[in-house]
This record gives sequence, structure tokens and C-alpha cells, in this order.
Amino acid sequence: MSACVPTRATDSNANESRTKRVHQPHSPPPPRPRRFRVAGADVSASIAVFLIALPLSLGIALATGAPLQAGLVAAAAGGLVAGLLGGCPLQVSGPAAGLTVVTADLIHRYGWRTTCAVTVLAGLAQLALGCVRVARTALAVSPAIVHGMLAGIGVTIAVAQLHIVLGGTPQSSVLANLRALPAQLADLHPADVAMSMLTLALLLLWPRVPGRLGHLMRKIPAALVAVAGATLTASLTGLSLAKVDLPSWSSHALAGLPEGPVLGIAAAVLTTTLVCSVQSLLGAVAVDKLVAGQPGLSARVGRSDLNRELLGQGAANIVSGALGGLPVAGVAVRSSANVQAGAVSRNSTMLHGVLVVVAALLMVPVLELIPLASLAALVMAVGIQMVSLHHIRTVTRHREVLVYAVTTLGVVFLGVLEGVLLGVTVAVAVALNRLAHTHITHDEKEGVHHVHVRGQLTFLAVPRLSRTLHLVPQGAHVVVELDGSFMDHAAYESLQDWQNAHTARGGSAELTGRRTGVRDTKPGRTGSEATPADSATGTTTRATSGKTTEAPARTTADAPTGEPTTSTACRCHPWTPWRNHQCDHPQSAAPSGHPGEPTDRPAPGTTTPGDAGTGTDTHLGTGKDTGAGPRPGTGTNPGPGGHQLARGISAFQRNTAPLVRGELARLAREGQRPSQLFLTCADSRLVTSMITSSGPGDLFVVRNVGNLVPPPGEESGDNSVAAAIEYAVDVLRVRSITVCGHSGCGAMQALLNSEPGGAQTPLKRWLRNGLPSLERMADDGRPWARLATRAPADAVEQLCLTNVVQQLEHLRGHESVARALREGALELHGMYFHVGEAQAYLLTEEDGEQLFDGVGVADMSA
Repeated sequence: MSACVPTRATDSNANESRTKRVHQPHSPPPPRPRRFRVAGADVSASIAVFLIALPLSLGIALATGAPLQAGLVAAAAGGLVAGLLGGCPLQVSGPAAGLTVVTADLIHRYGWRTTCAVTVLAGLAQLALGCVRVARTALAVSPAIVHGMLAGIGVTIAVAQLHIVLGGTPQSSVLANLRALPAQLADLHPADVAMSMLTLALLLLWPRVPGRLGHLMRKIPAALVAVAGATLTASLTGLSLAKVDLPSWSSHALAGLPEGPVLGIAAAVLTTTLVCSVQSLLGAVAVDKLVAGQPGLSARVGRSDLNRELLGQGAANIVSGALGGLPVAGVAVRSSANVQAGAVSRNSTMLHGVLVVVAALLMVPVLELIPLASLAALVMAVGIQMVSLHHIRTVTRHREVLVYAVTTLGVVFLGVLEGVLLGVTVAVAVALNRLAHTHITHDEKEGVHHVHVRGQLTFLAVPRLSRTLHLVPQGAHVVVELDGSFMDHAAYESLQDWQNAHTARGGSAELTGRRTGVRDTKPGRTGSEATPADSATGTTTRATSGKTTEAPARTTADAPTGEPTTSTACRCHPWTPWRNHQCDHPQSAAPSGHPGEPTDRPAPGTTTPGDAGTGTDTHLGTGKDTGAGPRPGTGTNPGPGGHQLARGISAFQRNTAPLVRGELARLAREGQRPSQLFLTCADSRLVTSMITSSGPGDLFVVRNVGNLVPPPGEESGDNSVAAAIEYAVDVLRVRSITVCGHSGCGAMQALLNSEPGGAQTPLKRWLRNGLPSLERMADDGRPWARLATRAPADAVEQLCLTNVVQQLEHLRGHESVARALREGALELHGMYFHVGEAQAYLLTEEDGEQLFDGVGVADMSA
């Protein structure tokens, strides 16, 4: 019997059972009964999210001036309805702080029942938008506008809740709250201030408890601990405080017909729809990024369906508004907690909604013990956190700080809709200014005329470009650098006509550009046929009166450190897709039918660097197998490894060497001047030039098993690493040193599995330099190095992260490094590369913690 065929019972009951399941030929088999199962991870995650959602829902309801039950209704509707129907299974929806200002203004203007009606109408609008599938369009809003809107809302929330923290009552606007603040400070309520300070202290200190105890304590949400601590203190001390008041559900107000001016109601519906939709869709995208950081989870959950998510949010708002709840949107805090708690399906979100319903019905006596000042302090902290320094740094790096500032101030002083519209106006104006503003300069150095075009080259810049180019004398050598990513047809024709005329008069023109891409390799092109398009492809085109030559532009490799590059950087061809070309098959190496006959043609299924000009999958000069055989007549008879090496070298000489020969010749004349020392592991999967987008002369690389830096004086006869560090710092004068670890490191695995004693092999003697990393990870008194987006997958990954931090400490002990650091001439950086995710993480220091934060496309392009 085949091992693949399960054995079957032979008793009569089994035969009778099989007889009952027989179905007619060619008919579909009967469906198996499906059983509803909830994973244990979803149950634990739902509890964690519930503990965060409960105090926040009450606090947001308090901040809006709505009935406190409205926050619980919205949390339940978000969990049950949006959780069931939404397109992002792990996003948790509920009353969001981003809607606080909008809802508070609606309640102040039109009353609570009309506000509920507006929520229902906003839900219907979201359903309509989801049906016409425009969810992706909402993501076209500039992130600077979204972050500015949230920052403005955060400022408004914080200023309003400050009055409740001090024991008073907030006013209707930010200006009114600011004017009333001096009087409020003069009339403090000590009990309210004490509970608020206790809540804020617990919020701030709870996540920072060190050691193993702190690691266990952080599993309890800080928001729950803060509110519970203030509630317990108020109850034990008997302080006279205003507390939560939950009226009977029988008197809870439901939605009514909207009452008010039609235009005002329409504007309210538009504002609510806009804020709810954008916040929910951006939250879904953020959850996708969190899920992508966990490969096992991403395969199970998949990417979000944004149109379905919009439909789910619309249905949740309809239910919440109809039942007298606050507007609903995706909430980043609860969603990230859901993912980090290990949720694997939408069941966690729905169970969290069930728990909110149970709490609203059965825990009313406990909830009524919570001081209002504690909830106000909690919401004020949330508002302050909405003004993110990370977002400010990001928009500043992308030169959109004006859009961010205008949106923030507009939301604070005018309102959410007005602020967003003002931000959109400024963003459009900034974009048009960038498109129209082009800076063109001309200078002469050593007989070579340099024309630098900085910005987008459109028809508006053609007159100035033409005037500048005509300043170049006939017969001169010209270098035109196009420092932009766009060129319209008018500018293209103007530049081409000038180039043709200049070369026809005996001059030469060299066009260079920053934009990466593929090079034009059409055969037979002469200097008169060279076009400006060639200059935007990442190569350098030298056009003379008779021929065109190409040489690659040089790269500045500051990517590993996250430092901004100069204007002459990033002009190299990007690393192109690789397909593991380790195909050493003798039968495929002889297409002519003669076994063992070498060939210069690539084997089937492979690509060569020469394909770079066609946009196919290529790789420039790695020495990997590209299918080209060794040249005959070499007098050698290499084995399989030799054939592979010879084929790689042959492919390099044929395809890549002509492209890099000019640059390597320059480096040979001038000598190496790398800007960085890059110290990493010898693992073959770690290709330094690929993950740093670097080229010849950019990095001084040291590789060893485990990316270890032996402490000074402990090399025991192996001074190679110390010598490389001294040479790089004292002779080459590198500006930065990067220690790069990686996932799945065999050296770290060996350290974890090492046992004392045994033969002292060279590998064991070398790995003793990693023992301090092992001791550091076992030290409960030190915070663990961690990833910003997720917890380490296992002990090996934790040791890989810890090892990077420890080796940086060893590096600081070297005399040359310490001296350069004191002089401010050197920077140290830590880096972790996850091989399976193809994701790089850079080490940052936050409040004494070592945090590895992922580097995304936006960061690299800054």
C-alpha cells in the first residue's frame, strides 16, 4: 500500500458511512461542514486591544462633549461591523482622536442628534465612494497635508483638554482656550491636577521600566495602567473629583433628522467623510507595512482591499450613527497593538468589539469610578503625540514643511476642512513653483564649460536655457548636467538642436543626468544622433563630431548611513533583478551539440550585463555565473568552480569592463578616496554593493565571520581587523564606519549553541570575540536592541541585533576611532539587513534604547 494513501476502517459502520456520502458521477462533491474556529492568538490580541480601546473611547467621547456611551457604541460598531466587512483584516476601527475636533464642532453647532445623522450620511457617502472604487485616489493627498491635519487636530485637542486637566471647562475654540488659560491657571483644582499628573507619569514611565520585569510589564497597555492607577488612587484617598457618569441605556439619544442649514450640513458630511476615509485608508496602508515585516503573517493575511475597507468603514459609520455613536475610523494605536499582539485574522478585531459590548453592559459601576481628569490627561497625551517629530523631519527633508505648517495652522485657527483646503492650495502652488522654477548656471573650469540645469526642464525654462547655451563659444568642450527628473518636448528639442549645431561646428558636448534608468544602446548612433534622453538614463554621453562614447557616472554611497547625498550623487545604474544564475550544467554549456565545448553565448534562462540597455533582468559586474564559457586555448582545465569563475570573468570583460574602464582608470590615477568603512559579515548572501547602491571607490569593505570587531589588545595574533580600521581612519580619512549584521547569521547561531570546552579550532578562537554580545543579551539590566516594526523572530535575530550594538562599542575602543570621534571627523552607524525581506534597518538611539528602524523608498530618495 502506498504511503500516500491513508488506511481505512473495514467495519460495517465505516462502510455504511461511506455509502451515505456517495454522490452522483460528474456532480460536485458535497461541501464539508465548516466549523467556526478562533485562534488563540486572536483571543489574546483582542484582549490587548480591548484594554487600550476602553479608556480611549471614553476619553475621546469626553473630549468631543458627546455622551460617554457614544464612545463605547463607536468602538463596538468599529470592531464588529468594520472588522467583519472591512478590507484590512487587522485594522481596528473605533472613535479616533483625528475626528475629535470635527465632532466637537458639530455638537456645538447642531446638537447631538444631528451629529449622529451627519455620521450616518458620511457613512452613506463612504459606501458610494467604495462602490465607485476611488479608494486609491484618496492616497493621492500629500502626506504633508495629512500629517499637518493630524498635527493641527492634536494641538486643538491638547489645548482643550488642558483645561479639564487643570479642573476647568474647555472653550469652543483654540484662541478662546488660550485666552482663558491664565485665568484657569490662577484657579487650579489640586485634586484634578494630581490625578492628571499621576496619569501622565504612568503613561510616560510604564513603557520604560528596564529589565525582564519591564519586558513583562509592558505587555499590559500603558493607557490601561494609567487610568486604572488614577482610579484606584482616587478611590482609596476619597478625593472629591468629577467622575464618569454613564446614564441608563434607556435614555441614550439616537440619531434624528438633521436640523440646520443645508450647506452647513453638507459641509459637515464632506468633512467627516474626508477625515474618516483618509485616516482609515492611510491606516490600512500602515497596517500592510507592519504585516509585511512578518513574512509568515503576510502570507496568511495578504494585502488590504482598500475599496472594501471603505465600504466597511461606511457601514460601521451608518450603524454607529444610527445607534447614537461617534464617527468611526481606523485607529493607528489599536491597529499596531493588534498586529504586535500576534493577531492572525479579523476575528481579533471582532472579538474586541464583543468585549466592548460586554463592558458597556456589565462594567458600568466600575467605569463610573474613573476620574474625568484622568481621561482628559490620557486624551491630551494622545493629542501631543499626534504632533510627530518624525513627520516634521520627513516633510522637512522633502521640502514640504511649508505645506505642513500651513495645514496645521489652518486646522488650529480655521477648522479641519478649511485647513485641509488651505494645505491643498499651498501644495499645488509649491508643486507648480517647483515645476516652473529651474536654476541654470554656466561657468568655465580649465577650458571646459559647465552648464548646470537644476530643476525640471519645461518650456518655461527654454529661453533661459537657450541664452545660457549660446554663451558657450564654438568648438569648446561642454558638460551639460541635467539635475532633474522631468524634461518636456520643447526642452528636449531645444537641447537636441543646440547639441547637433554645436557638434557640427567641431565642438563636443557631454550630457549627464541624475535620473537612473537604462542606457540607449541602439547601434550606429553618431554624435549628431545623440539625444538629451541619453543624459537622463544614468550614463554619460559624450557627443563629438564623429562618434559617441559612454561612461558610467560615479556614485556616492552614503546610503548605508542614511546621510543625504550631494548633488552629484545617485547617477549610477540601479541594481537590477537577479535570478540566482548559478547554472553550471555541462549539457547547456555546449549549444552546438559538442559536449564540453565552450561558448560565448549565455545559457538559456540567463541574462547578461549587456542586457542592461534593453531593460531586461541584468546585473553589472558581480562575477556571478552568466552562462558564458571560458575562452579556448587558455591551457587550463578548470573544474566546475573554475568554469563558473571563468564564465563570470568572461562576461565582465565582454559587457561590463567597457562601461567601467574609464572610471577605474581615473581611480587608478587618483587613488582610492572612499567615504566609508563598511564592516560586515562574510556571508555570500550579503552583497554590499547591492544593498548600498555603491560602486568602485565608494566603500572600504572589511568582511569576516560574524562582522566582529575584536577589542583592542585582544586580537591574539590576528590584527587584520584592527589594521583595516587604522588604515581607513588614519590614512583614507573615512567619514563614517558602518557595522552591518544580517539575519540568519551562522556565526550567531554557533555562539548560541556553543558549549565550553572542546578543541579550540580557528573558528572557535575567532568567535570568542562575539561572547560579549552573548553576555550583553543575557544581561537583564540592559535594554534589548530591537526592531521598530516588530519583535525579533527568534533568539538568533535578537543576538544579531545585539551583536551590532556590541561591536560598535568595541569599535569605539580603538585609539584611531576614539580620536576621530573626539575631533568630530567620524561617525559610527549600525545596520541590520534582513535577507529574506530584502530590508535594511538603521540603528538609532531613543531614550537609551537601541532601535533599528527600517529604511524605505521615501528615506532613500531624500
